[in-house]
Amino acid sequence: MPIISKDDFSYHTNDCPDVGDGMRTTSLPEEVTSIDDLECGCWDAYDSLDELE
Repeated sequence: MPIISKDDFSYHTNDCPDVGDGMRTTSLPEEVTSIDDLECGCWDAYDSLDELE
């Protein structure tokens, strides 16, 4: 389950050390169509969005 940062509204993995304070979400927004759309390095552990399901 992704976490959205309250500081800058960016998306992070559950175990990301950079997220700080955030809120769990049930899914990523429709605008995210590939893992490359996610800016934080915590997503580098994944090759594709399919791995998140």
